Amino acid sequence: MSDLDPETFDERKYVEDFPKLQRAYKNAFETMNDAYNSELVHAIDQQVLAESEPFYEGDGEFRIELPEDPYDRLEGTLVDEETFQDTLERYVEELKDEIARTFSV
Repeated sequence: MSDLDPETFDERKYVEDFPKLQRAYKNAFETMNDAYNSELVHAIDQQVLAESEPFYEGDGEFRIELPEDPYDRLEGTLVDEETFQDTLERYVEELKDEIARTFSV
């Protein structure tokens, strides 16, 4: 278990730990891209998760804050809202797990 705490993660995530965070996002993308519609996964990655904010809650738990109205941000991909929401929810879970693995918590 690492010595990571919410305040330290917040201070360092876009500075010292940015390469680790990028790796976690990339790994989550690759996992999702292999298992789901690649066009939808790419759209979620570029149009929703690129504007997301990861937070460490403590006790090995992460939270991903998404931009408002993520479905409305989707452009160039035809998908019903239910499929989008299901895929986004799975992607966020994968991302949280990947960040936890990357930061060894």
